Amino acid sequence: MTAKIRSAMSVDEPTLYVAFELGKKEWKLAMTSGFGVRPWVTTVAAGDLGAVARAVTRGRVRAKVAATGPVVSCYEAGRDGFWVHHALTSLGLENRVVDSSSIEVNRRARRTKTDRLDAQKLVMMLVRVCSGEAHVWQEVRVPPVAVEAARQVSRERTALVKEQTRLRNQVDSWLAAWGCVVSARARRATAWWRTARDWAAAPLPAELQARLARADARRLVLAEQIAALEAEQAAATRGAAPDSALGRLVRLKGVATTSASVLLDEGLVWRAFRNRREIGGLLGFAPAKYDSGESARDQGISRAGNAQWQAVSIQLAWNWVRWQPESALTQWYRAHFGARQRAQRIGIVAVARKLVIALWRYSTSGVVPAGAVLKSAAGA
Repeated sequence: MTAKIRSAMSVDEPTLYVAFELGKKEWKLAMTSGFGVRPWVTTVAAGDLGAVARAVTRGRVRAKVAATGPVVSCYEAGRDGFWVHHALTSLGLENRVVDSSSIEVNRRARRTKTDRLDAQKLVMMLVRVCSGEAHVWQEVRVPPVAVEAARQVSRERTALVKEQTRLRNQVDSWLAAWGCVVSARARRATAWWRTARDWAAAPLPAELQARLARADARRLVLAEQIAALEAEQAAATRGAAPDSALGRLVRLKGVATTSASVLLDEGLVWRAFRNRREIGGLLGFAPAKYDSGESARDQGISRAGNAQWQAVSIQLAWNWVRWQPESALTQWYRAHFGARQRAQRIGIVAVARKLVIALWRYSTSGVVPAGAVLKSAAGA
């Protein structure tokens, strides 16, 4: 997700500005010394940090920036992740990672677009940001290396669960195509497809049985891997200090190990939020109004947020309403949305937003959500 623009740098200070347009085979570097100076572009092989250092040295000479003068760089967040950021900072560059979706774009039906032009545009936007102009773009908050490595567990589990669901739905479709219905309990038996019958009470074709056998083998592998990841998360929870963020979260009824792990891995603490609005921005459950001239309407929530947080926050909200019936948040939800199912589905999004904010306060400062109940020692 995005972070606010950092402190501005004076454009009067001799500074070299560098923008990277990252490609699979080559990188384009656009460099300038400030406003009114046309950027010049050079190309290096992708990942060649030595070539990058030499290009920056040439840029210093061309821009008349001292060898110890500041160099500010930026690139768009994408496939290369954050290793480029760490590599550039190790070279002495003050780097910024930009949210590509926040970059302003020419709205003409057809516009010229090349890597060279994109790099030149990006470097001039960097100059504007460093001069103190606000709302030019949004910057991505780079996670520490240890955090980025640790969140692979929760993200892998999420991906495996999605794959497991997709495989289950595929099997349902294959069976439905033959008029065959097999309960979930019956599918737990070994080689259940051999006893399954189609609409005419005939055995399934041998080719379909072979396909189901291979799918079941993949299902077993997925289940084994998911169990291993959940065991790893459970071990981390048992080893967490009671006053740590993880230790606090799992003590709340309705908050399980998996949900707490996703919240923390995606940045509930390490992003160092300053207020609830920043949390709402990352979550993405914010209203998107359209008010122009005589047209005014509500476009619903923006949904422009962290996908992992969005999914787990909705799950947490339903669990919270179930397991924390006396909490102030649940009471508010019931008072405003009552027993109407459609209203409840809409209102649960508001609960999710409020709940994540409450969990942030609890995990960082120990402020227990109003009316919330903690798990007993035996059930913890």
